[in-house]
Amino acid sequence: MEKKKNKEKQVELIANIRKPEETDTALSQHSIEKLIITIRGEQVLIDQDVAKLYGVTTKRLNQQANRNAARFPLSFRFKLTKEERDEVVANCDHLRTLKFSPTLPFAFTEQGISQLSSVIHSQQAIDTSIKIMNAFVAMRRFMLQNASILMRITHLEKHQIETDEKIDMILDKMESNLPSQLPEQVFNNGCTWDAWTYMSDLIRSAKKRVILIDNYVDDRTLLLLDKRLKGVEATIYSRYNESLLTDIQKHNSQYSEIKFIQLPHRNHDRFLIIDEDIYLLGASVKDMGIGLCAITKMIISPDVILQMLK
Repeated sequence: MEKKKNKEKQVELIANIRKPEETDTALSQHSIEKLIITIRGEQVLIDQDVAKLYGVTTKRLNQQANRNAARFPLSFRFKLTKEERDEVVANCDHLRTLKFSPTLPFAFTEQGISQLSSVIHSQQAIDTSIKIMNAFVAMRRFMLQNASILMRITHLEKHQIETDEKIDMILDKMESNLPSQLPEQVFNNGCTWDAWTYMSDLIRSAKKRVILIDNYVDDRTLLLLDKRLKGVEATIYSRYNESLLTDIQKHNSQYSEIKFIQLPHRNHDRFLIIDEDIYLLGASVKDMGIGLCAITKMIISPDVILQMLK
């Protein structure tokens, strides 16, 4: 489930939490706060964002950190895994370019940011480090002040996930208990709806063709055949009937074509061909279920019956 995946993902976006309006003097700090995300339970900034804030390239930023590796233990700076990188890319629009980077990005914690000003020597680096540190402090304060709200949101998300899981289990159980289409089906007197829905399911199951061989057809039959999937051919073999031909012509002027072929002789039985399967119908489609009748799937090939109609 999508909600469950979102719950389990390692990267949680903090930027989406709405905060009270701030003054213009705090705008730059607020902009920095929007870049802070949480990975592995740590609030961090991605190296690409840090480099832009410091006014240097990402390559130079990491080169300076690598040259002073002793100052940047894993608790200060760590490389994202491929999965973490993909989560960041999926959830942070401004970091989409990381998807095409040949190297995995680094994440700087609050302590890592404090060390950067000592390895990147510029006034901008010093000023930026102060703003970033203030942003981390503000974010931490905000999280503490709203801890109860965040816990309630987490509880609601967990409850929603559990509810969705239960609903899925119920639906799966219902689906597994649905009666399958039997090759032989008998309908008692008055079971017109049951017969109609059974025939409808047969029509919908067709992938290539539906062929009905029935002496007695009317506009209700056309309605039934219109339940077939798009692209499935439909053909009716029946006796000539002026009213039926008029119905078919008007139908075909608006909906997918249903072909009509004149039966060369009167037939006692009715047949329904679904792709390569053929069913013997105990009554005409329009009368199915009015009286006791059956539908039986036959073993022979449909072509045997079709050859007899020529």
